[in-house]
Amino acid sequence: MYSDWIITKRQVGIALLLAGVLGAVGILLLDALRGGGDFGPSQKLAVVACVALAIFSLTIIALGDRPA
Repeated sequence: MYSDWIITKRQVGIALLLAGVLGAVGILLLDALRGGGDFGPSQKLAVVACVALAIFSLTIIALGDRPA
């Protein structure tokens, strides 16, 4: 037989961590490729949100392998 696959809190945390890190890096890389001078307020807000998501995901990863 087969066992049901259950998403765990650790898997959700890792996915959110990757999303936050890739989002922040993507915003910074896009700004560098465009050759932009100033970092606008919406860019700052987006980077802060991505970093906050990455930090929040670390707390979810620590919850372990319990079902999400």
